[in-house]
Amino acid sequence: MDGLSWSWIALEVAGPPLVALGAAFPFWRKDQMIFGNIVGTAVIFATAIGLIFREYAEIDRLTNACLDAGTVCWPQPSAFMRFAVYASIGLIEVLALFYVSIRVEDRNRRRGYSPEWR
Repeated sequence: MDGLSWSWIALEVAGPPLVALGAAFPFWRKDQMIFGNIVGTAVIFATAIGLIFREYAEIDRLTNACLDAGTVCWPQPSAFMRFAVYASIGLIEVLALFYVSIRVEDRNRRRGYSPEWR
């Protein structure tokens, strides 16, 4: 029960931002920035919550196995820290998505002006 699930953390870092950008970009191209942000945020947060639930189930399974064996064991790091890792990564990814959204919106807005007026 010691240690973090680094493979699942790597999945959280690599997968959802790409899927979120792919889902949000069609909306951004049509100047629907808010809808794109909502869709991208939903993808990222749903993945983070799903991985938190997976981690909860794993901790519960391991704790029950320890109790069935007649011992008491505590996860290290604590369940809260494990959940906080996934939640923090998800929040940072959403902030990055919003930053990219602002850059795309600025580029789309500037495209409507002639180069002399930019």
